[in-house]
Amino acid sequence: MNSTINNQGKFSTAAGRWAGVGPYYAMFPSAFADKVIQDYSQPGDLVLDPFAGRGTSVFSAASLGRSGIGIDINPLGYVYSKAKIQTASFDKVTTRLEQLIEDRSQFTLDAENMSNFFHICYSKDVLKFLLAARSLLNWKKNKTDNTLMSLILVYLHGKVGQSLSNQMRHSTAMSPRYSVDWWSKMRLHPPEIDIRDFFIKRLKWRYKHGIPDTAKSYCYLNDSRSKLASMNRKADSERLAKVNLLLTSPPYHNIINYYEDQWIRLWLLGLPDSPDMAQSRNLGCKFRSCAKHFKLLDDIFSASKGLLSEDATIYVRTDKREVTYKNTLLALEKNFPEKRLEKQEKPLPPDKQLKAYSRGGAPKNHNCEVDIILTPR
Repeated sequence: MNSTINNQGKFSTAAGRWAGVGPYYAMFPSAFADKVIQDYSQPGDLVLDPFAGRGTSVFSAASLGRSGIGIDINPLGYVYSKAKIQTASFDKVTTRLEQLIEDRSQFTLDAENMSNFFHICYSKDVLKFLLAARSLLNWKKNKTDNTLMSLILVYLHGKVGQSLSNQMRHSTAMSPRYSVDWWSKMRLHPPEIDIRDFFIKRLKWRYKHGIPDTAKSYCYLNDSRSKLASMNRKADSERLAKVNLLLTSPPYHNIINYYEDQWIRLWLLGLPDSPDMAQSRNLGCKFRSCAKHFKLLDDIFSASKGLLSEDATIYVRTDKREVTYKNTLLALEKNFPEKRLEKQEKPLPPDKQLKAYSRGGAPKNHNCEVDIILTPR
């Protein structure tokens, strides 16, 4: 199996080129997930992440000869995760791309009816292509469509010349009003892009070393509470394999809003064409309430217990701030009192992880996370 670490070059393997697919907040560094999986599990073991995000832990497990199970409520994370562990071939993805480019003319009227934001963000041709992708790609069920959608999402917005959009942040989708005002003030216009040339170049780079060699793994688009409950029922009736390592990083209290910050990518997946706060609540974002934050963690760890082997390790990376840390520690101690508990502080490089969180509530001098590790006594 390919490892995503210990490469002479970061992108010298297929795993290295696919590991980072998808801008997404609060993601594990691949090297961290690789090390934890190598240190606390064996080839053939089962690894679970009930807050999978873009699936870094699941992909690391699959790349290192383990099987991974990832669950997340956010469709954006699901698309990225599935694309990495069930990657379609270059030929199938390029053929599907050609079909979308040809079909984009069907969406001329739909493009004309889009809001002013979209007309300043994207050229007419690009907007028609995006509407074709939004309407025609069956990313939930079709492997090829999912892989192509994941790569369109990667380049959906960012710097001019490196993305499909007018000048914008790559990781964060700014509000429509702010964006239109700024583009108008700076006299910026959407770039005219040869869609075929743009994507073929990037597909050739992504597939240079082929597709990742991964063990059979699964990702689910679901609320972990309900999915874990159904997995427990199935495990009881079918005597399924037990989880050897639970590796996750739960949502931090009052940090970021996953919907608001990714609303354009979520629009491409079928959600509203503006940052609708009702959708934000449906995706379980922000977690401002201390009590609700604790209940979520308690519910998830409680539902995970029945899936774990007796000698399983639980490895949780969390936030050092008081509310998140105490809630996480309390939920773990409540649900796994039989385990030996160890804590390790993890300083963050200044350009990593929580740099973006300060806009959502974290103090700007906050530079440390904590790993809580529970192992058999």
